[in-house]
Formats: sequence, structure tokens, C-alpha cells
Amino acid sequence: MVARATTRLLELSGGQYSLATDDTAFKIVDHHNADDQRDVRTLSGGETFLASLALALALSDSIAEMASVDSPRLGSVFLDEGFGTLDSETLDIVATAIEDLSARGRLVGIVTHIDALAERMPVRFVISKGPATSTVSKVVR
Repeated sequence: MVARATTRLLELSGGQYSLATDDTAFKIVDHHNADDQRDVRTLSGGETFLASLALALALSDSIAEMASVDSPRLGSVFLDEGFGTLDSETLDIVATAIEDLSARGRLVGIVTHIDALAERMPVRFVISKGPATSTVSKVVR
């Protein structure tokens, strides 16, 4: 799991970070700082988001791989948190990663109020609040 997450995190962080573990916790390896290993709590909000995304994707890949041949394919990932903490550069990295997952055949659902991210998605559902009920409209790019 850590090896898979590290592969993703290296991609997402432009080669700066990978993950390691000691007996009790995850550590971050900073390749731009002489491979210094430190506690993951030292990451910024955006960096923490990237590490969490890498772990979630690695878990998703591991679960899909462990499924029996006869079971339905696990091809969906849903993300519903943290986009508001990202600066524009990190948001671009995340959006590109989501687009890449989609290109690889994964269905990626996101819940966001960040217009810059939503507008990059090829299909999105916009929820509009009305006086008595909400409406959902499908927007195709």
C-alpha cells in the first residue's frame, strides 16, 4: 500500500515527496531536502491533501486488485473534501490527476464548490437551491 501511494505521491508532488512507515506511523520523505524523513503532520494543507489522495487511490487500487475474478469491477472513486484548502497550483495538479484517472477508465466523482475545479470536469451536475426544493442540472463541457 505504501509503495503504491508513494508512486502516486511522487507523481502528484513533482518528485518531491514519498511515503515511508515506521512501526506506528506514516512518515514523509522530502527528496528536495536530502531525503529527510519527517512526520506527516509537518505538511501544509495542500501537501496533506496530495498525500491523502495518494493513499486513497492506492487503497482503491489495492481493493480492486484483491477482488475475485467473478466480482464486479471497482472502477469508481469519489472525493468530497479538502479542495478549498488548495492553492491554484495544487488545485491544477489535483485536477490533472483526476483527469488522468478518468482517461485510464476510472469514474471519478467529486463534490466541490470550487468553480475552477468543477469547470475542468467534462460532465458535472450543478445543484441549485430554490425556495422550496433544489434542482439538479447536467452540464457537459
